[in-house]
Amino acid sequence: MSGAELTRRALIGSGAAALAAATTPLRAARAPQVACAAGRFIGTTEANGIRAYRGIRYGRAERFRAPTPFVYGPAPHPADSFGPVAPQAGSVYGPQSEDCLFLNIWTARPDRAAKLPVMLYIHGGAYSGGSVTDPLNDGAALAARGDVVVVTVNHRLNALGYLYLARLDSRFPDSGNAGQLDLILALKWVRDNIAAFGGDPARVMVFGQSGGGAKIATMLGMPAAHGLFHRAATMSGQQVTASGPLNATARTRAYLARLGVDTRELSPLLAMPQERLVAALDTADPILGGGVYFGPVLDMKWLARHPFWPDANPQGLDIPLILGNVRDETRGFLSPDSDKVRGLNWDNVAARIAPELRIDILPEWVVEQYRAHFPAWSPTEVFYGATTAGRSWRGQVIEAEARASAGAPAFVYQVDFTSRLDPRRGAFHTIDIPLVFGTIGAKGSQTGTGADAQAASRAMQDSFVAFAQAGDPNHAGLPQWARYDLSRRATMVFDSIPHSEDDPRRWQRELFARIPYIQPGT
Repeated sequence: MSGAELTRRALIGSGAAALAAATTPLRAARAPQVACAAGRFIGTTEANGIRAYRGIRYGRAERFRAPTPFVYGPAPHPADSFGPVAPQAGSVYGPQSEDCLFLNIWTARPDRAAKLPVMLYIHGGAYSGGSVTDPLNDGAALAARGDVVVVTVNHRLNALGYLYLARLDSRFPDSGNAGQLDLILALKWVRDNIAAFGGDPARVMVFGQSGGGAKIATMLGMPAAHGLFHRAATMSGQQVTASGPLNATARTRAYLARLGVDTRELSPLLAMPQERLVAALDTADPILGGGVYFGPVLDMKWLARHPFWPDANPQGLDIPLILGNVRDETRGFLSPDSDKVRGLNWDNVAARIAPELRIDILPEWVVEQYRAHFPAWSPTEVFYGATTAGRSWRGQVIEAEARASAGAPAFVYQVDFTSRLDPRRGAFHTIDIPLVFGTIGAKGSQTGTGADAQAASRAMQDSFVAFAQAGDPNHAGLPQWARYDLSRRATMVFDSIPHSEDDPRRWQRELFARIPYIQPGT
């Protein structure tokens, strides 16, 4: 490591500097112009000296079709504000537009000689919502702490990204995986242009939370993505199986019926305002119930086998992989204040657990087993423990064990750091986002900004940066993080003081391992 790198890491490594990076205003001054094959861009200089380039278009796409690359003309282009986000229901992000193929870059040294590792983030929100314009995804603190180039990407979502029309109309052969093709196009943009921003195109790490992790798990087995990234990290996001083409077509038929579109003539679908397409996302799912599910489709063109069934897709086995989950996943989307949780008692907990497990198992038996093994737990603790282990954590276990069985490099973590603002939420789904980005003081973070949160954030950031640099998450401030294998099941537990643990939650893992698992929605 050079003296300049040591100086930068020492500066940003202090708790005060990390907190300042997470809470300071985004823009301070114009950044130097960067020229690459895709155009010339004028960004901004952040308060911590990081240069940011926001709202760079990487592609265009006609509705339900594969995207095409975009190259700017010779004039300098302002890159000082985010592009629009993908249309979605109930979003707090704006503005929204189908024309949403934009990426953002944070870099300490926009110089071709720098050759810094690249960390490309894919947002969560399943396949239907979310955006990297969220303050928790701001890349400045991570780029400063790790001396890496951080890239974040928006892409098409929900029906606009994953409505499978290929079996109904030959004009749309790519429709079921259009959102995945957007991400692949963004990775090609990075391969061809990131050197001008100081990045090393031979060291690209993709990382993503929730739906972002699932998109990465899927790309690990997509031939079109082969060679575009060299390390990967999934944060509470797995994709064991993809949507089958028959189920996907059944969902398409239900969605089109809700829109009043005849399946024999889809032309009205092309002229329909995006607002109508979004409004129809409340279509009842004919397979799963609830709102209609959209996600990657086993279309036998872009995706020809399931990502992790019957085993880990061989294409991705040489890519080092971090697989992480948080201890209390379902506390993030089954609120303690919701009707599903309020008033829980031993008489109703089995009935409330049943629809949330998303697997066919006797819920009364599950409750009985939990009460015997954890006699001090309340009905609420049993509800969250069982739904997390049976529904949300299960996919990560399957993926990690599939990688271990194949002898492929995998490192597993569990986040135990809990919400400091609402203790009822525990270590809930999404709490690892501000810890990894170093945005613990940003709007929406539940970590608090105390010394314990700063310590947990430093440990996670340094692990992700080390992984981006060399494909190994170990660093001086962390206990030894061993590769995951079936003898130890070594897991790094991130809290205010990280520690390694073999096979945490073993009893819960074994309890649900007896039940066949199919990815919910597929």
